[in-house]
Amino acid sequence: MLFSESFQMALTSLYANKMRSLLTMLGIIIGVAAVIALVSVGMGVRSNVTNSIASLGSNMLIVSPGSSNRGGVRGAAGSMQTLKYDDAEAIKNKIKNIEYVSPSVSGSYLIVYGNNNWKTSVQGVTPEFMSIRSLSVSNGSFISANDMNKRSRVAVIGTTVAANLFAKDNPVGKNIRINNQPYKVIGLLESKGQSSMGQDQDDMVYVPITTAQERMLGITYVQSINIQVADPNKMDQVQSEVETLLRMRHHILGGKEDDFNVRNLTSLMETMSQSTAMLTMLLGAIAGISLLVGGIGIMNIMMVSVTERTREIGIRKALGATFMNIMTQFLIESMVIGIIGGIIGIIVGCAVSQLIAKIGAFTTVITMLPIVVSFVFSVGIGLFFGIYPARKAAKLDPIEALRYE
Repeated sequence: MLFSESFQMALTSLYANKMRSLLTMLGIIIGVAAVIALVSVGMGVRSNVTNSIASLGSNMLIVSPGSSNRGGVRGAAGSMQTLKYDDAEAIKNKIKNIEYVSPSVSGSYLIVYGNNNWKTSVQGVTPEFMSIRSLSVSNGSFISANDMNKRSRVAVIGTTVAANLFAKDNPVGKNIRINNQPYKVIGLLESKGQSSMGQDQDDMVYVPITTAQERMLGITYVQSINIQVADPNKMDQVQSEVETLLRMRHHILGGKEDDFNVRNLTSLMETMSQSTAMLTMLLGAIAGISLLVGGIGIMNIMMVSVTERTREIGIRKALGATFMNIMTQFLIESMVIGIIGGIIGIIVGCAVSQLIAKIGAFTTVITMLPIVVSFVFSVGIGLFFGIYPARKAAKLDPIEALRYE
């Protein structure tokens, strides 16, 4: 009964000074809202990075030409000629625990259909590329082994390319021109959207790698080799075996520097996840500072409240109120400020997070953890910063309190 009476008295006291109570809660409201909004932004960044790497394929190793050493003069991307198609075939045939291997080459070309044209990236790939990158064909078919063997002039296009060249028409079966050469569209890919780096993954044209090498680029090397490992627990083992095999094939002996670089996307994802997790914690910690400022505001207003109600405290103590009775009354009052401020802060924080996502075209992810932690912290702040004013009120001498004007 005492607790419910103290709670009602706390609400009455706060309602009697509405503006002062609202301004006191404002620090808690801003703090909780900032924690939720900023953590949702950090989680959104983490989700974008993870999805972007995952869109490249699961359990991926990417072999690139050129040393990983940053020193010395480096050529332009794709200009090194140390990787061959036969390297990809050797990796596929001689190394276990590999599901798919797909070498690739690429270049930027103007694509023409009728009166429409569109400049985009044209990538030469093998049929396995579809499985590695988790691509889906919405209409038609993907590149086949027969297309590769015949060096066929066929193309599979993304939805962005299709929209700019064909509008709403079905592109499958129609002829386009790539680098002034005719190519037949045999497939339309399903949309994959943008990557976290802002790259349109649908703005792409795929052709057989043999066609790209011989009829388009006029090269005998490949610019990258994509490898999908069957078991995620054997990523490091397969990476080591690929490096050993390529060193043997390229006659790299002793301590000589590799002329290739193998990137482990699983390790990259873990590193990026750790980095974005640290970013999220930093954003949350910065926002949490405003909660402490709000707590100081609660202590300040409670000190004022104790001073204003000195005679009331004296009367209560004269009528038999104990030290704990007075402590409980003022602690509940400070906690109520934290609770109400926390609830309003949660609503504001979620609304701001949604607003950021809509206005800024930025992904935000709202989870329960920051909501629960910020609310518990706001209540704890109210309790902690209410202890000193409550003790001061409870220790007042009733005779001196009754004399107070």
